Amino acid sequence: MATTKKQAEMFQFPAFDVSKMSETYRDYAEKAMAQSKENYAKMKETAEGATKTMEATLEKAQAGTVELSLKGIDAIRVSTDNSLSHLEALLGVKSMAEMIELQSTFFRKQADLMVDQTKAMQEAARKLAEDVSKPTRDATEKAMSEVEAKVKAA
Repeated sequence: MATTKKQAEMFQFPAFDVSKMSETYRDYAEKAMAQSKENYAKMKETAEGATKTMEATLEKAQAGTVELSLKGIDAIRVSTDNSLSHLEALLGVKSMAEMIELQSTFFRKQADLMVDQTKAMQEAARKLAEDVSKPTRDATEKAMSEVEAKVKAA
């Protein structure tokens, strides 16, 4: 009989307290919910920041594109005006030497004008590229500094 009692004790399950188990699950669920809320808040903040960055980038791109287009239109206008003035001057030419002189002067002015316009367009394009990349660059630098701060804190 002693053997059967020992065997019964050996295979007996410990007492199971359901109230302790439900408290454990409740604590776990509350911690999981708090962590989920915190993660959602971080994701929402990140998404809002990315949206603001994209909006700023698109606004800069639009403004810069308009400026670049206006410079192009102005360059075409000036070149057209110069060409029409040159044609009017050619109508009043009295000699071949005068025509050659007018042509030479016109080509020099047009070449100088083209160089100046090209420089202005390059500067506007450089400024546009800088302005468009600035919001993204700033957001990236901010994110990297936050990561560095977290790494140093850990």
